Parts: sequence; C-alpha cells; structure tokens
Amino acid sequence: MSDITAPAPAAPNPAPPAKSSILRMLWADKFATVAVVFLGLVLLCAIFGPLLLGDAAGGQNLRARNAPPFSLERGWLYILGGDALGRPLLPRIVVAAQNTIAIAAGAVAASFVIGAALGLIAGYSRRIWSEVIMRLADVIMSFPSLLLAVIVLYVLAPSVLNLVLVLAITRIPIYLRTTRAEVLEVRERMFVQAAQVLGASTFRIVFRHILPVILPTLLTIATLDFAFVMLAESALSFLGIGIQPPEITWGLMVSQGRQYLTSAWWLAFWPGLAIILTTMSLNLLSSWMRIALDPTQRWRLELGGRVNG
Repeated sequence: MSDITAPAPAAPNPAPPAKSSILRMLWADKFATVAVVFLGLVLLCAIFGPLLLGDAAGGQNLRARNAPPFSLERGWLYILGGDALGRPLLPRIVVAAQNTIAIAAGAVAASFVIGAALGLIAGYSRRIWSEVIMRLADVIMSFPSLLLAVIVLYVLAPSVLNLVLVLAITRIPIYLRTTRAEVLEVRERMFVQAAQVLGASTFRIVFRHILPVILPTLLTIATLDFAFVMLAESALSFLGIGIQPPEITWGLMVSQGRQYLTSAWWLAFWPGLAIILTTMSLNLLSSWMRIALDPTQRWRLELGGRVNG
C-alpha cells in the first residue's frame, strides 16, 4: 500500500465573532466604548434633530444676538449661546449634524461600493482589465483631492448631491487599490484554489470566498475615511463652496463664526468641537475595529486587554 496520505482540507474562513463577544470586546476598550456612545448620540441627533429642533434652529431673536453661553436667561436652548441673528446654537448644531453625517456617509458608501467592485475586478480578472482600472485610479489620484473638489464645485452649483459626488470620486482609489492588493493575496490561498478545483463559478469564488475575508479591512478603512470626508466637507463649507445657507453643516457654522472670533468665540468653537469629537471618536473606533476584526489579534480584546496606547 502506498504511504501517501491525502492532503488535509483547507481551513474554512474564520467565523465572525458573536454579538455577545463583540460587546465584551468593545467593553474591554473603554475609549472605544465612549466613542461608540458618542457616535450613537450624533447619529440620533442626525436622525431626529431636525424633527424636534428644526423650528428652534431657524427662529431668529435679534435681542439674543451673540448671546453668551452657559446662561439660562433665555431658556435651555441658549445654553451654548446665540449666533449673529439670535438663533440658538444648540439646536443649530443638532440640526447641522444631519447634513454633515449624510454627506460623509453618502460619499463613503458610494466610494466604498464602486472602489471595492473595481478592486475585485482588477484583482481577479485578466491583466488587461486590471491595467485599465489601475490607470483610471492613477488618473484620479494625480489630482489633489481637495483641489479637484474646489474646481468641480466652483463650476457646478454647490449642493448636497454634487458635494457627495465629488468627495466620492476622490476617495474611490483608496478602496480600489486596497481591495486589489488584498484580492491578489487571498486568491492564492488554499481554500480559494480548492473552490476553483471543485468547479465553483467566478462569481461564487469572489463573493462567497474572497470578499468576506477582505471585508473587515475595507470596513476599517471606511471608518477612518468617514472622518477624512467629514473634514473635507467642513473645509469646503468653510471656504464657501460647500453647503450654502439656509442649509447648515458644522463646517458652515465655523465659517459663519469666523468673523466673530474676537467678540463671540463660541459661534465657531462649539461646531468646531463637534467636528473634533466626532473625528476623534471615529479614529478610536477604527483602532478598535482593526483589532476586533483580526482573528490573530482578537485575543487581546477577548482577554480584556487594551488596544490603544
């Protein structure tokens, strides 16, 4: 008899952690826990803020022009002060969260889907398609993203749709190049080769075997990219080519309060603080996700260890 033994079957893809395990790992990192709570609060403000405080955010009261913060003389809505037209800052910040989050989410979602799809094609298809797609990414990356956004928005009318479109186009190469690099590595693994030998279709191999493996990496990048896109939108609104009044975003509120920095610092401080805290929370969440979604490092959280610092 032959002593040759059959090769061991390829190890299946690591199963994602259960919901209870995710909560335990999140609680193990207190900074990430605080970040998730804050981001949840921001999301609630974006969803329900305009319904609850929309009228208050647009109501003018010239007697409360540049009203100082931490005073309940005019009611709790003026706890953060009033703007140059007497509108309370707290409701305006809550209402502005909807446009800020919607623009960032729309741009990230569009660039994520388009970039990942093109990256899957470039990484698993024939060489000619890969070269065409990668040259397209090089063309987009040859233009500074903020400069490209400024030029396009200067030519087109500034609107939410145009802003989302421009920001999405500039971020596509990030997901495209990352996805292609990951696919080129994963396609050589034994479980993919076994699927090919068994006659699995290209569609099944890509979406059933390859995509689940690279998805955690893309989600981590998307979390970081969300913060970048939000800062880019704030910068464009600050320059006056983003969202236009009467619509409001945090970046536009900072721009409107710029001329009052010496006399009413709170007009720009509070929306700027909202941008900083949201960006910081997204970075902390991304740092946690990088560990939690990696099977080789997840044990650090499962044992209650810290990932930050």
